[in-house]
Amino acid sequence: MANGSLTWLGHAAFRLDTPGGKRVYIDPFLDNPKCPEAEKSPDRVDLIALTHGHGDHVGSTVELATKFGCPVVTMIELREWLAGKGLPDEATEGGNKGGTIEKAGVKVTLVNAFHSSSCNDGSYVGEAAGLIVEVEDGKKAYFAGDTCVFGDMQLIGRVYEPDLAVLPIGDHYTMGPKEAGVALELLGTKRCLPCHWGTFPLLTGTPDQLKEHAPSGVEILTPEPGESVDL
Repeated sequence: MANGSLTWLGHAAFRLDTPGGKRVYIDPFLDNPKCPEAEKSPDRVDLIALTHGHGDHVGSTVELATKFGCPVVTMIELREWLAGKGLPDEATEGGNKGGTIEKAGVKVTLVNAFHSSSCNDGSYVGEAAGLIVEVEDGKKAYFAGDTCVFGDMQLIGRVYEPDLAVLPIGDHYTMGPKEAGVALELLGTKRCLPCHWGTFPLLTGTPDQLKEHAPSGVEILTPEPGESVDL
């Protein structure tokens, strides 16, 4: 797709194909029960970006980065944990909130999120973050990661002006549809792709519920796992 495409891989995992031909994976938990079988073993990965350290977001990062030798962008503490799992220093790039890192022609800015962050072995790996991912033609997607709604989403909208907001709506561990509707009011973004719903029984929020709470004029995108939308 000329403007790049975003493919939902179930839960909060995404494949971003950029206008410049790069393939970026966001939170590649490819063993989630909603991920299509054909998407579980990528044939190419140019960049991985992670929001936080929970296993349902780090997913297959170590295996993919080792296989493809691709860079991983995330918070500095999570980067150090990944290095301890055998990834070479040059394969990981640790930043912090407010900072922008450019890899493979793609800019990743770490922004605030309110959530916990630890790895499956109990290691503390810094705070959770959201991601602003800017592709070669200037289009920007905001991946909120796991978070509740918070007032400074208004600043994220003001500073970065994302073209697409990817928001969790499952409830229980993240914000639900009502909070996500308020998040869209704060962000001012006119297109939203909900995620982190339907994977497990505890995640009860749905896109239809989000549509009830979203501001007028906001398009709620509802691809099935494995389907893509334009950036």
